[in-house]
Amino acid sequence: MTEQKPSAPPRPVSGRHPRGVEHENHPHHDHFTVVGNHLLQHPELSLTAIGLAVHIQSLPAGSPVGIKSLAGKFPEGEIRIAAALRELEEYGYLARTKERLQSGRVVTRTVSRNKPRAAFATAAWPARPVAGEPPFPVPGPVVDAPGVDSVTEQAADPAANPVATALLAGLRVHDSRLLLTERDVRRLAPAVMAWLERGVPPTAVERTLTAGLPQEPIRHPAAFLERRLTSDLPPALPASRTPAPDLRRPDPVQTCDGCDWAFRASRPGRCRDCRESPLSAQVAA
Repeated sequence: MTEQKPSAPPRPVSGRHPRGVEHENHPHHDHFTVVGNHLLQHPELSLTAIGLAVHIQSLPAGSPVGIKSLAGKFPEGEIRIAAALRELEEYGYLARTKERLQSGRVVTRTVSRNKPRAAFATAAWPARPVAGEPPFPVPGPVVDAPGVDSVTEQAADPAANPVATALLAGLRVHDSRLLLTERDVRRLAPAVMAWLERGVPPTAVERTLTAGLPQEPIRHPAAFLERRLTSDLPPALPASRTPAPDLRRPDPVQTCDGCDWAFRASRPGRCRDCRESPLSAQVAA
């Protein structure tokens, strides 16, 4: 019999990672977009925000990137897309400002930045933002023009919305699953203020957000509360109706038969003073 030698263990193949991803890369010569790893591997952005940023950076200039136009392309829906756009604004990848045209129409100007730290001239990319401070300088507040309904795009300043901030921070007392981060409180405060400005008491807003909670775990409490604040927003109270001005023509000017004093009345006669005087009463008797 021929003696069989034991087979040698398989030799590792250089460049392969059996427990992780393997890359098969081919160079692109056309139809490609250069994206930085600071975006693709961002430690704070959600996958929805990262994917949306890559899509926006691949679009030609002038392409519509509003919430409704993006929701018509992708299955995420307007709420998730609006939240992703706010994430990109917070970390400097997107800037949206309202501008009034000469015709009086108000439009939103959107600027996509593929390298925010170059735009803001920061020295280094922070691993995590400092609590309570945005990672990039925030421009001055944008005043909404009349006629523009903006609920989720208002300036999220917790100091200006103490009632909304306290309401959101206290939701965890009712249910620990509604624990929000400081960033989530700043982001949702304008939506709560929209309820308060429409005459809804804070207790009613709190009851709406905490009533009928699902039995299963709430993995994303901020998205859950934002959906309720947006979909259940009540209409504004009707404006108080003021009585219409009296457009009737005034009575003509008459001359008093007793004192020749001019007064207004529908027909000739005596003025009020002459009618109420004792002498006039004796004459009438």
